[in-house]
Amino acid sequence: MNSVDVTMALVVGGLFTAGFHLMLQRSLMRIVFGFILLGHGTNLLLLVVGGSPGRPPVVQGEGTAPTADPLPQAMALTAIVITFGLTVFLVALAYRSWRLSGHDEVRDDLEDRRIGTARERAGNDPGPEHGAVDGTTDGADR
Repeated sequence: MNSVDVTMALVVGGLFTAGFHLMLQRSLMRIVFGFILLGHGTNLLLLVVGGSPGRPPVVQGEGTAPTADPLPQAMALTAIVITFGLTVFLVALAYRSWRLSGHDEVRDDLEDRRIGTARERAGNDPGPEHGAVDGTTDGADR
């Protein structure tokens, strides 16, 4: 393994780390930037996995040099197009949310918060997988 491979592995790992960190934030624009970094990391990973460049895949005569594999390049091009389309869609959603609410923060879901605090108050009551829906053991008193 040469130093270029190690460097590329570190760059891909850094892009994925930064992308996932940004996607876990509450700001919609940070989520979009995290998605962009993940897309760039994926493209770089596909090109690194393709190996070192070789001769063109279609040659006239017999050759002893290895030929380049066009599949990783085609997959990277497809990933670029998909990333661009999804990025435009996410930017449009973030812009629409900013226009409607005046900020780009993702709000807490009130129903999830209510369920979470009800379970904390209930203590060790069984959850929905054991038959309880709202803290009761059966639905007879509804």
